Parts: sequence; structure tokens; C-alpha cells
Amino acid sequence: MSFTRQLSEMSASELNDAIDDTNFPQAHILSRGRNNSVCSTSSTSGTSSLMDRAANQPEDAATVPPATAAAAGATDEPVANIRPRLILKSSNSIPENDGTQPITPMTPRTSTTPGHENCTFHHDLELDHKPPTREALLPDMARSYRLLLGGLGENPDRQGLIKTPERAAKAMLYFTKGYDQNLEDVLNGAVFDEDHDEMVVVKDIEMFSMCEHHLVPFYGKVSIGYLPCNKILGLSKLARIVEIFSRRLQVQERLTKQIAVAVTQAVQPAGVAVVVEGVHMCMVMRGVQKINSKTVTSTMLGVFRDDPKTREEFLNLVNSK
Repeated sequence: MSFTRQLSEMSASELNDAIDDTNFPQAHILSRGRNNSVCSTSSTSGTSSLMDRAANQPEDAATVPPATAAAAGATDEPVANIRPRLILKSSNSIPENDGTQPITPMTPRTSTTPGHENCTFHHDLELDHKPPTREALLPDMARSYRLLLGGLGENPDRQGLIKTPERAAKAMLYFTKGYDQNLEDVLNGAVFDEDHDEMVVVKDIEMFSMCEHHLVPFYGKVSIGYLPCNKILGLSKLARIVEIFSRRLQVQERLTKQIAVAVTQAVQPAGVAVVVEGVHMCMVMRGVQKINSKTVTSTMLGVFRDDPKTREEFLNLVNSK
């Protein structure tokens, strides 16, 4: 009986019991039983056979294949940074892969696996890891909005609301499209070598975001300044960096810092300064209902934090009309 056939005939409880969780440092956050995963990339790691653990081997000892130990020049000392293998509590021998069976990853995918940092679910024995597209989430989101309309006392089947759940789901996906973007894709190589070390400022970048506390919008303007160190960033990329982090569920304080850190990662400047001025609908439409209130946050890194004159120059440029 093939190994794949064995797995297919196991019940969910038997499959979970067959997994040795001691190999997973973050086993307590893995959630078995969910059918979806939120993941940016799929694993492309190589193949290996599944090996039984020797009965007399301590669980905290590093296990190193002979070839690896020889390549590293090791003798009796354990080799560090060896990623854990998937261990099955099974006495059955595992046949060689003849090319007709699915390829099993060499190591289990966890939230520490490169490319899977944002994953909320991994099945240890998952052979075909294909994260759902955002469009695939629309039916479930639309059903949730339909329940919400009913909870408000509305009739979701009346003419004006028949397509509202689908429209609202699509709108929410757009409002939070930043979750599908990352810095590398947005920069797209637009970092240039340039012998320039004077301040670069782009101000009054429009920003729209969603308050994570009430799921209502907040909006405003972002001003970014940085001091290059022989590398400059395409000017439009600063606005795109704002889009990455503003199009998520946010608080303004975190948004400000994330923008500054992203610019730092992009060009490694001598310093970065970010000022965000926002109007929060959770203060305007509800609660204290102060319609003229604005929230200003700033993050100063590098010379903008250490040098008062540099910081003052940036703030004067931002506040000038």
C-alpha cells in the first residue's frame, strides 16, 4: 500500500495523531481543521523521504544526515541551524517516490518559513499548497454582509439591497488591497544610484485607510522626507509605499512608522521623516462627534531624530504653502 494511499485512508483524528508536534517550535499556533490558508507564496522546497526517529535518541538532539555532516566537516558535534524534518509515528516503511506520487516538502511549512511569514494556517502533510485568491473570498464575505443587513432589521431581498452584499464585499477587498502588496513588488527596481545627499521631500500625498477599531474610514495627507546616501527612490514610489500600508486595517500611529521603516528599507538613507495628518470618521460620525478635529503623527529616524536643524528644515518645508 503506497504512502499516499495510507494518508488518504486516515481519519482527521488519526492524521493529527500521526504528527510529532515536538518538531515544531510554534506548534501551539498551528491550527489544524481549517480548510483555507492566507499565504503570499507557495513552498518550493525539495523532496525527502520521511524517517522514523530512533527510540533512544533525545528529542532535543540535532539530527544531521551523514552527507551534511561530512560536507560541514563535522565529526561528533551537532550542526546548528538544521531545520526540523517531518516525523510520522509509523512503523511502516515508506516506499521510494517513483514519480507518480505527489512531492512532499523537505521540511514542514510554518510561519517562520521564508515566504510564509503571514500565513495563518499550515497543514503539516499538505501536498498541494495553493493559497486562495482574494476573489475566492467574495462569496463568504457577501454572505456575511447579507447576515449583517438582516441583523440591522433590513430585508436583504428588497430591490435596493439585492446586490449590496456583493458590492460591499468587493469594496472591502479594495479598501484592504494593501494586504496583497509588498515593498519589493511596488518598488519594481526603481532604486537608482545617484550622487545626491540633500533632502528629498514629497508632501501632501493623499491617504485613505480603515480604522481597525470601528471599521470606518480615516483619511488625510502624508509628507515624507529622506536624506539619501548615494541612492534615490523614484518619486512615485513614495506614494505607492503610502498605498501599501494605508490600504489595510490601521491605526494612524502604526501607519506612520510603517511608512518610515519601508523607506529606510528601500534606500538605506541617512534619515527618514514622515508626518501624517488624518481625519477619523470614528471621531466625526460617532462618539464625541468633533467634526473639525485632526490627528497629526510623526516618525523621525536617523538624522531627523538626532539633528534638530535637519528636523526643523523638514517641518518648515512640509508646513510651507
